[in-house]
Amino acid sequence: MPGQPRLTAKYWMKRWRKIRNAVARTLFDTRTGRRLLVESIGPRVVSMTIDAGDHLMTFSPADYIGRKVFRKGHFERDHVDRLLTILRQRGMMRKDSHMLEIGGNIGTQTVYFALSGAYSRIVSIEPDPRNFPLLQLNIHQNHLDQRVTAVNCAAGETTGQIDFFMNANNHGKSSAIRQSQSDTKISVPVRPVTEILSDLSIDPAAIGLVWMDIEGYEPVACRSMVPLLSRRVPLYMEFTPSFYGPEMTRDFIVTLAGFYDTCLVFFEDEEQEMKVIDLPGGIDQYDVLFLP
Repeated sequence: MPGQPRLTAKYWMKRWRKIRNAVARTLFDTRTGRRLLVESIGPRVVSMTIDAGDHLMTFSPADYIGRKVFRKGHFERDHVDRLLTILRQRGMMRKDSHMLEIGGNIGTQTVYFALSGAYSRIVSIEPDPRNFPLLQLNIHQNHLDQRVTAVNCAAGETTGQIDFFMNANNHGKSSAIRQSQSDTKISVPVRPVTEILSDLSIDPAAIGLVWMDIEGYEPVACRSMVPLLSRRVPLYMEFTPSFYGPEMTRDFIVTLAGFYDTCLVFFEDEEQEMKVIDLPGGIDQYDVLFLP
């Protein structure tokens, strides 16, 4: 009609983009949408940072843990909350105690523990050269430098170098003891836990919790921190008979039973307190809190 503006192709293209972007924002604000988005990111994007509410988290979108953080806003933060609740209920929280984390990865659990305020200082040990810079960054960007110390090595019986197998798709599955065909073998520094604590001027008596997840290398790491085990420091670990094999599993259980009498086992659908010597060796993997 005369006097009305003519709707051009440019107008309709702009209108289409607005509608498309609105639909995309709605989709990508869901867990499924975020999954589609992060799994579609190409290799040119080497890291991403999200605002998770009370902290920032930087991660690789090519890594399993990073994709979980992007989709859910956290990585197993409920495990940290559950453990802290149990420790408080059982009177095992000591004022001004330190925490030792063996297997810090990119610092997800490190940050969660630090934000809880449960420990005055945290030492986080991480050998993977892909994870360690992200661990340092996540400590720094959340202003935790004065409370968290990151150490770039593996925890082992002697000081030196060991073979380390980097998992391509899940950096949290990299290991000093197990490997798959797609893993890349490198050499990383290794140090005993007692030496690491000594160099940081930390008395083993100050450690109030050891949190450990190192993909099958737990028996070796435990041999490097006998003074801590002798003090019956609360020890939380991912216990994996499928990695250890039957003989090593039996030996590891006997070793742990020499320091701890009881433990709390976290199965998929329940928690069960039992004698350490009775730990099941026929289940692939579960989490355990060894009680003082």
